[in-house]
Amino acid sequence: MAIYPVIMCGGAGTRLWPASRPTRPKQFLNLTGRDSLFQDTARRVSPLARDGGSLVIVCGLSHRQSVAAQLAEIGLSAVILLEPEARDSAPAMAAAAAWIAGRDADGVAVYVASDHHLPDAEAFCDAAFQAAAAALDRPCILTLGVKPTEPSSAYGYIKATGPGLAPVEAFVEKPTPEAAVGFIAAGYLWNSGNFVVRAQTLLDELARHEPGVGEAAIRSLAEATEGPVIALGDAFRSAPKVSIDYAVMEKTTSAWVLPVDFAWSDLGAWDSVAATGAGGQGLAIHEGEGACYVRVADGMVVATVGVRDLAVIAEQDAVLVCDLAASQKVKSVVDRLRSVAPEFLSHRPVDPPVQPDVDSLRSWLMLRALPFWTSFGVDDLGRFAEVLDAEGRDVADFKRARVPARQIYVLAGAGRLGWPGRWRSALEQGLDCYWADFALAEGDVRARVSRDGRPRDDEPYLYDQAFALLALASAKGAGVQPQVCAERAERLRRRLDDRRVAAGGWRESGDRPFQGNAHMHLLEASLAWEVLEPDGPWRAMADEIVALALGRFIDPATGALSEFFTPDWSGPPVGEVPVVEPGHQFEWAWLFARYARARGNDGFVETARRLYACGVKGVHPTLGVACDQLSPDLTTCSNSARLWPQTEWLKAATILSEAVPTEMAYQADGARARSALARYLIPDGRWRDLLRADGSFDDQPAPASSFYHIMAAMEQLSAGSPG
Repeated sequence: MAIYPVIMCGGAGTRLWPASRPTRPKQFLNLTGRDSLFQDTARRVSPLARDGGSLVIVCGLSHRQSVAAQLAEIGLSAVILLEPEARDSAPAMAAAAAWIAGRDADGVAVYVASDHHLPDAEAFCDAAFQAAAAALDRPCILTLGVKPTEPSSAYGYIKATGPGLAPVEAFVEKPTPEAAVGFIAAGYLWNSGNFVVRAQTLLDELARHEPGVGEAAIRSLAEATEGPVIALGDAFRSAPKVSIDYAVMEKTTSAWVLPVDFAWSDLGAWDSVAATGAGGQGLAIHEGEGACYVRVADGMVVATVGVRDLAVIAEQDAVLVCDLAASQKVKSVVDRLRSVAPEFLSHRPVDPPVQPDVDSLRSWLMLRALPFWTSFGVDDLGRFAEVLDAEGRDVADFKRARVPARQIYVLAGAGRLGWPGRWRSALEQGLDCYWADFALAEGDVRARVSRDGRPRDDEPYLYDQAFALLALASAKGAGVQPQVCAERAERLRRRLDDRRVAAGGWRESGDRPFQGNAHMHLLEASLAWEVLEPDGPWRAMADEIVALALGRFIDPATGALSEFFTPDWSGPPVGEVPVVEPGHQFEWAWLFARYARARGNDGFVETARRLYACGVKGVHPTLGVACDQLSPDLTTCSNSARLWPQTEWLKAATILSEAVPTEMAYQADGARARSALARYLIPDGRWRDLLRADGSFDDQPAPASSFYHIMAAMEQLSAGSPG
C-alpha cells in the first residue's frame, strides 16, 4: 500500500494576527516549539510515505520559497504543486489526487492541514495507516474524528452512525456553546479536517458532485512541467472556488469517520495556542497571579501587571491585546483593518536593529554586546554560556570546548579595543575554568562537558585543539598567565604529532578525518603565536599549512577551496561532491592576506583575491547576504545564511581594501558586508544566527560561538575600514 501524505499549505490564519499575515501565515511560524507548524506537520506525516509513496505539498506561488527553505532546514524533500491562484480546498485536493492517480492507480492520499497541532505523531500515523487500509478496501472518503475533550464552538462536528470506523450520518457546522454541550453528550466527534482517500476515489466523487473542479485540476496538470516543483497551468484558475466540504463531503454517501483519541487543535486563535502549554516567546515580564500568553518580537519587552487570561502579541509594527476568551473575534479586527489600514495586514519591513556604519557597529559591541555577555554569558565560576535567550539564560545542557576558547579570544579582543569593562578578570577566571573543565592529562582538550563541567566527550578534535591554541595565544597576548599559556601551547602542539598525515597536515577525529577547516584555524593560531614567539616553531607550522592549502585544498579548476578530502588530499572522498562554503573562501582569503603581510610577499595577496572572488559568488542575489553553501560549479546559492559568513566577508573585504587600495570594489563590498552583518544583530547585544530564504530569521537563542566571528570582524574594521 503506497500512501501519499498531502500537506495543504493554504490559509491566512487571520485570527492569529498580527503574528500571522498573508505574507507569513501561521503555518510558517514557530508557535508551539522550535519548528514551524508546517515543519512539525512534515515531520509527522513523512513516515507515511515509507512504502513507495511521496510527500506532496500544495501551496501558492508566493509561498514556494518558504516551503522549500523550511523543508531543507529539516532535511525532507517533497513534490510541490504550485497553485497559480487560491481556489479553496477542493481544487487543491483535486490537483494532488490527479497527480497521485496519474502515477499510482491505487495510491492513497492522506490530506492534512499544514497548521494544526498534533503532538502525538505516532498515534496520528497509526490512525492514518488504519484509515488508509480501509480506504483501499472500499470506495469511501474517511475523515479522522477527534474525540472531544470539552464542548467547543470553535470546531465543526461529525455524527457517526455507530461506534468505531463507521459511515458519517451528518456533518455539523460550528455550533453555539449550548449546542456543543448536547453534541458532546450525544457522542459527536470534532471534525479534524484530515481526509484519507484513494486518489481515484476522490476524483470519481468530484466528477459526480462538482465536475468542474476535477476537470480543471487534470487540465492544469497536463499544462504543467514535470519535476519536484510543479507549477500548475492556467486551467487551474477556471476551477470553481469551493471547499471540499461543500463540493463533496456534504453530498456524498461515501463518507466514513474513524474516531481518534489523540490531542489535536487547529490553532485557530490565540486561546488555542495558549492551551497547548507551549508558552509565549520573547522578553516578557509578568507580575500577578493569573497567567497570560505573551509573544514579543526581537528588540522589545512587554510587561503585564495585575492582569490575567490575556493574549498580548507585540510585533514590530502592531500590537494586539485581547481577552483569551474573545480570541475568535480577532478576525473582526482584521476585517476592519482592510478598510482603515490595510498596510498592517502584511508584514512591513523594519529598519535593521543596528546601523551598518562602522561607528554604530563599534558602539553596539562596546555598549551592548560586551556588557550583555560578560553579565549573563559567564557564571560565578568562570564558565561561559553556550547560548543565551532573550532573558539572558543559557538553555543548553552541555558546553563545547570551542566556546570558552572563543570567548577568551573575545575578551582579549575587548582589551585590545580599549573596552573599559571587566574583560581581564573574566578572561583570567574563564581561562582557569576552561582548562580545569576541558584539559586532558595528555595536554590536549576534550570536546564536551556537562553544564557543571563533568566530562561528556573526551575525544580531542583537531578543530578544538586549534581554538585552544588561539585562546592561549590570546591570553598570553593580553598578559594573562603568559608563561603557563606558552607551556600549555607547546605541549598541545607536540600532541599534534600523533595526528600527522603522510601527505602533510593533520588528521581530524571522527568519520571525516581529512578536512580543511581545522587547518584554517591552526593557521590562525600559528600566526597569532608567531607574533608572540617569532623564533618559535609556529612560523614553520604556518608555512606548512599555507603550502598544503595552495597545493591541495584549492581546486585549480574553480579556484575555490573545498572542505573534505581523501587521505592524500587529492580531492573529495569517493562518491562525494565537493563542498564549497563562501564563508570559508572569505576566511582563507583573510588569512592569506595576513600571511602575505607576515612574509612580505604580495604573491599571496593574489591567492587571497582569487579566494575572495569565489566567496563573492555566494552572496545571495536577492537577500544580499553570504549564503552557507555554493554548488561545486559556484553557480547556485543555498537557501540559508548563517551569521558567521557575513563576518568573514567583512574581514576579507576590509583587509583586501588595504592590501589593494586601487581596487574600489573591496570598499563597496565592505559596505555591503556591514549591512549584511547588521541585519543579524539585536540591539540588546545578542544576535540571530540563521536567515532563511524567505527573509525571516530562525527564532533561536543566540549562540555564544558567533561572538568570536563578530569580534574578529570588529578588530579588522578597527584596523582599517573600507569606505
